[in-house]
Formats: sequence, structure tokens, C-alpha cells
Amino acid sequence: MIEFRIDARSGVPPYHQIVQQVTHALRLGMLREGDQLPTVKEVVASVAINPNTVAKAYRQLEHAGLVQARPGLGTFVLRSLAPANLAVHGALKADLARWMAKARGAGLDDESIEALFRTTFRDAQAEDIA
Repeated sequence: MIEFRIDARSGVPPYHQIVQQVTHALRLGMLREGDQLPTVKEVVASVAINPNTVAKAYRQLEHAGLVQARPGLGTFVLRSLAPANLAVHGALKADLARWMAKARGAGLDDESIEALFRTTFRDAQAEDIA
């Protein structure tokens, strides 16, 4: 089962952080069709946010066709977003972890690492388009 983490300092609304975390878990195969999301009550207890915030996130996920609320039972995953070639993720994740260790070794903090990654990612996308 997924465990949510809310970063109050991120500037991203908590409901959107939940949506992002579920979406990422679906893309990485951590959540699969039929899996149950934590109940609103469980999320509220674990991350201390308003129940309406969790309900809003779950409604957005339902509207996107990713989950389905079943009254009295909970909220369940309808479909995965994981690619067919999910097996390559392990090696890529290890490579990325080594890169992050090198970046930290070079003195970069988390925000600098993220900025470098995002810039490089956008530049690569722009090259693919051009």
C-alpha cells in the first residue's frame, strides 16, 4: 500500500502532491490494477491533513479514470500507467542513484540536483522536438 508524504514547504497543494504520488506509483508499477488506496481516514491520520483535501485528490484521480471509489469498501486502482518495459527501471534507477551520489559528492544540495536534472530533462526534450 502507498504511504503519502506531504511537503508543506514545496508550494504544491497537498491534494496535488497526493495525485502526483499515486500517478508516479502507477507509472513505476508500485500500484497495480485492483490495489486499494489508503482510506481517507488512514491518510488523515498518517499525514495530518484535512479529509476534504484527500477526498479532492481521490476525486481527481477518479475523474482521470485511474481509480474508482466503491462505497463502503474504499478506493481501488482501475488501471496501471506502467510501461510494458518496466524491467529496465531497476537498472536505470541504480544509474540515477549513482549520478545523484556523484552530484552530492560534488557539493550540490537537493534543490541544485533537482534544478540540474529538470534543466537537463527539458533540454533533452527540446532536442528531441527540434
